[in-house]
Amino acid sequence: MPKTAITYVGGPTAILEYAGLTIVTDPTFDPPMTYTEPGSTTLVKTRGPAVSRLDLPPVDLILLSHHAHRDNLDYEGLELIASGVLTLSTMQAANDLFGGSVVGLDSWEEYRVGDVTVTAVPALHGPAGSEPVVGPVTGFVLQAPGAPLVYVSGDNASLPLVQQILEHFGGFDIALLFAGAARTPSIDGQLTLTSGDAAEAARILGATHVVGLHTEHWEHFSETRTQLEAAFGDTGLLVSTPPGQRVVLVE
Repeated sequence: MPKTAITYVGGPTAILEYAGLTIVTDPTFDPPMTYTEPGSTTLVKTRGPAVSRLDLPPVDLILLSHHAHRDNLDYEGLELIASGVLTLSTMQAANDLFGGSVVGLDSWEEYRVGDVTVTAVPALHGPAGSEPVVGPVTGFVLQAPGAPLVYVSGDNASLPLVQQILEHFGGFDIALLFAGAARTPSIDGQLTLTSGDAAEAARILGATHVVGLHTEHWEHFSETRTQLEAAFGDTGLLVSTPPGQRVVLVE
């Protein structure tokens, strides 16, 4: 079985090498800019990607937690999807995105890619009741023979849903957790996991390797990578992922 490795790109975006596939999470490859769109909160990106879209290796799969917010899918990310890369996301994303191969999945629905089974799992992008404002979002679980069990949280802020996912699958080897405690004026509460929540999610899942995503490079993230590292303390669970450097998670 090939090594499981990750290259952190920035924000929520990483390149995950898993069971022979090259997978990109929530593709954001724009340079720093301000996004102002009618009816949406202004978002400010403060740093560009450590790996440009044009420098990506051939991508087999995109895992898109949701498509409505530019900190999870920006203009360069849309270009990547439009190139025809298989993209798994919400049913709403499949309805709204054109020019790419976007497959919408309901929670607990499976999709097979090579030897990998991807399961869409529930996620809540903010406190209960925020769904009409923020729209649908999904997480993912990856399974393959002889490979580690991987959870990709997407913009999930709910620990009870993490508990449900554990009960469905059992203990996890690797967790890619979107933290940063994102906040915007339209929602009273954080839209993603706090640093403390991320540490608790790792404990619930029993994960032995944790990759922190969505903790920097955007002004609306209210907690930093330093705070995430502090929350994990000396547990040894949080993997160091310098931007642009390939890190082997499991041999």
